[in-house]
Amino acid sequence: MKPEVEELLDKARRSIKTAQKIFKDGEVDFAGSRAYYALFYIAEALLLERGLAFSSHSAVIANFGKEFARTQTLNPKFHNYLIKAQDRRNIGDYAIGSHLTEDEVREMLDWAKEFLKAAKIFLTHTI
Repeated sequence: MKPEVEELLDKARRSIKTAQKIFKDGEVDFAGSRAYYALFYIAEALLLERGLAFSSHSAVIANFGKEFARTQTLNPKFHNYLIKAQDRRNIGDYAIGSHLTEDEVREMLDWAKEFLKAAKIFLTHTI
C-alpha cells in the first residue's frame, strides 16, 4: 500500500474519532461534516491506490462510482453513502435554518466505520 494511501486512511480514522467526540459535545452539524470527510478520505485513498487523483469532491465521488461501484469491485452501497453524506454535509456546513439530526449523523458515522473496514480489507487483499 502506498504511504499516501495509508496517510489518507489514518486521516479517515482520525476524522471518525473527532466526529464522535464533537457529536458527544452536541456539535451535530460539525460531527456530520467530519463523518463525511472520513468517507471522502477513504474514497480518495482507494482511488489513489489505483493511481487516480482528483481535485474536486464531485470528481472523487463520481470516479469512485465508476471505478468501484459500477464494476462491483466494492459494494455499490459505499458510493451511495458518499453521495448521501455529501448532501448532508452541505446542509450541516452551509444551510441556514436547517440542521442535521442526531440520527443522520449516527448513520454517517456507521457508514464511515463500515467503509473504512471494507477499504482496509480490500487493500490488504489486493496488494
